[in-house]
Amino acid sequence: MTQLGLPVSIEACLFDLDGVITKTAVVHAAAWKQTFDDFLLRHDGSGFTPFDATGDYDEYVDGRPRADGVRSFLASRGIQLPEGSPDDDGEQDTVHGLGNRKNVLLLEKIRTDGVEAYPGTLRYIRAVRRCGLKTGVVSSSANCRDILVSVGAEALFEVRIDGVVAAERGLPGKPHPDTFLAAARDLGVAASASAVFEDALAGMDAGRSGHFGYVVGVDRVGQADALRAHGADIVVQDLAELEPRG
Repeated sequence: MTQLGLPVSIEACLFDLDGVITKTAVVHAAAWKQTFDDFLLRHDGSGFTPFDATGDYDEYVDGRPRADGVRSFLASRGIQLPEGSPDDDGEQDTVHGLGNRKNVLLLEKIRTDGVEAYPGTLRYIRAVRRCGLKTGVVSSSANCRDILVSVGAEALFEVRIDGVVAAERGLPGKPHPDTFLAAARDLGVAASASAVFEDALAGMDAGRSGHFGYVVGVDRVGQADALRAHGADIVVQDLAELEPRG
């Protein structure tokens, strides 16, 4: 292992955004909860079972592209909605309508409360770059670039594969490995020589199925066992645990 806590064969590090670089996972979960609970109230009436911002979020939504998250959660409740159009507004009960409603709520929360980065992650990424490893950010979020700019982290990454880029290239999102594989390819590094840093179970699945050289699970919510079960080679609570010492 290197002083970065990685196998010596690793040449590139691929970081998820929400929950790894920035403290936005909890904001996403809150926006999803408000969106789904409003919908379920209309669909099922006052006796509806609310969206669980921990269990349902981790299992069905976290790390997935927005529309995939809508489909996945609603399928768990036996509900199927029309796809609708990508420009549906939040008043329409379609897959895209609910996804767009969630994004409006997310942006409102971000504008109100701001975005904060994890200091340990930023220090670790800078250490990775000092050691000559390449860096990329891989996120399902269409807001990835704006969020990186807001925390002063955009320049830390040579490659960005986010929701916008994935749509342009027709890449399926996590749990498929395609977005991570695209980042490694853009960096000119084989998947087997790349490390994935993720906090989502869908991201763990992507790291495992993509045959990446090392998969680091970042446990922010007490799901270390689940991260390991989904393919993490190591689980840390913060990337500061992997920082070079001395």
